[in-house]
Amino acid sequence: MANSPPNAAATAWPPTHPRILVSTYAYNEHVKIEATVRRICETKFGEALPHCEVEVILADDGSTDDYPEKLQQKYGFTLIRNETNRGIGYSIRRVIQYGLDNGFDILVIMAGNNKDNPEEIPRLVEPVLAGRADFVQGARYLPGGDFGTMPLYRRVATQFVHPLVTFAATGKYLHDTTNGFRAIRLAAFRDPVWNLDQEWLFRYGMEYYLLYYFLKRYRFAEVPVSKIYPPKELGYTKISPLIGWWDIMKPMIFLMLGIKK
Repeated sequence: MANSPPNAAATAWPPTHPRILVSTYAYNEHVKIEATVRRICETKFGEALPHCEVEVILADDGSTDDYPEKLQQKYGFTLIRNETNRGIGYSIRRVIQYGLDNGFDILVIMAGNNKDNPEEIPRLVEPVLAGRADFVQGARYLPGGDFGTMPLYRRVATQFVHPLVTFAATGKYLHDTTNGFRAIRLAAFRDPVWNLDQEWLFRYGMEYYLLYYFLKRYRFAEVPVSKIYPPKELGYTKISPLIGWWDIMKPMIFLMLGIKK
């Protein structure tokens, strides 16, 4: 499902050999980030995306050991590290800048705790490559998606509560607004509307700040994806039910009310 928008990036598209930056993120993840990186690096992008160049980047948010370097030696991805724990939003900002500085066309964002399936990346980037969207949201709740077993309160919050808040703020409805598995046309960030240096975005707020402006100003699409939570003993997520969820909610509320820009 796609939406035609008022303000899509105007650069000639598509490039002859699109460059795709697949990004994932970690902070002391260990088992889960190794599984994530291994699955990405084992994915045969050359078959599904034959005319594209794919680079994998891990943004580490100040992990307290040298595990990211050990993984880099083993799998050969690009690694950027924050000296201290700054937040997922700060890391996404750094990856966006890396993508722009190094001439990438599309950024894929995926979780570092092995919830997303990298074999679905070609499906995620297809609407961007085809010129139909500047932002593609992976949706576990669309037909063809999958969400496995997850806590009931998280399903209610992600399938019903946050999509309604997003609709109230933007006038646009998506089925799965908290799913961080997304593809973005990087040229969109040349638009002066973006202010990614705001410190209040450095934790979880960045992803929903991006979501707000992409829904308001750009072409967007949803595609079905799977998002399978890891075993409970490994931890579902680092997002806390209260503070973390306020970080998720506040960008929509602040931007809708004009409190922030």
